[in-house]
Amino acid sequence: MVKRAYRYRFYPNPGQVENLAKTFVCVRYVYNRALAERRRAWSQEQRRISHGETDLMLTGWKRGPDTLWLAEPSKGP
Repeated sequence: MVKRAYRYRFYPNPGQVENLAKTFVCVRYVYNRALAERRRAWSQEQRRISHGETDLMLTGWKRGPDTLWLAEPSKGP
């Protein structure tokens, strides 16, 4: 068995840098908020939150007046 590793480096232009920064901010925010909600549900209600419930929460967060910026970058990440 041969194991190989590849290293890639890319040099984004200023527009791509801005887009990546927005995406990383959104990903970090959503992860932390979902984690907080899962911890709250477990500590207060002793229940687990499923992936589907998390998706529904994210949809609600994107539509909220304070978090409209979540809908700006690509929804893939």
